[in-house]
Amino acid sequence: MQDRQPAPSRRRFFAGAATVGAAAASVAVLARMVTTPQAVVEQAPRPTPERGGGYHESDHVRHYYNTTRI
Repeated sequence: MQDRQPAPSRRRFFAGAATVGAAAASVAVLARMVTTPQAVVEQAPRPTPERGGGYHESDHVRHYYNTTRI
């Protein structure tokens, strides 16, 4: 009996590459999920305005305005 190993094929290569890509993507997503709740806990809710409205300039709004400047 001889030990015969199957020849490498494109299908195996692409299946392996897809597996590695999926694993990397899931690690990236899980890393964000772990760090996101800490940022949410730090922000305290703002009181409701007495006369309606409620717009306030938050960090993401400031970042947007900074990116639109020429």
